[in-house]
Amino acid sequence: MSERNDFGAFLAGFIVGGVVGVLTALLMAPQSGEETREYLRKKSIELKERTEITAEEARKKAEEALIEARRKAEELAKQAQEQAIELQRRGAEVVEEQKKKATQVVEEAAKRVGRKGTASEPEATTHEEHRWEDEGGASHPTHAS
Repeated sequence: MSERNDFGAFLAGFIVGGVVGVLTALLMAPQSGEETREYLRKKSIELKERTEITAEEARKKAEEALIEARRKAEELAKQAQEQAIELQRRGAEVVEEQKKKATQVVEEAAKRVGRKGTASEPEATTHEEHRWEDEGGASHPTHAS
């Protein structure tokens, strides 16, 4: 962007300088009207040619800048795509690690519950028969209705 501003300023200065030079030459030259017109004609042609050359240079620089901008944009897009793929891969790895850890925790918890449950469970009874103890500690069968 700075190159454009610098070049635009150069072009404007070039044109203004050319016009000022022509006007100064007119005012300072002790020539006849015919000679002055011929001089102006030559200088205007010269200024036109310089302007065309400068405009062509500006066009070439703009094209080069456009090509460079496209190249950089493509490079950045490629880098962004590569980073997205890498982040996706890392995310999948993290998910897998967390699944493994969660599975281990669940298995360990199931083992602990299984050990505690078998050691402290009361004897299995049928649904039809339940026992109760009276105040003296005697066990009595009860039948479910």
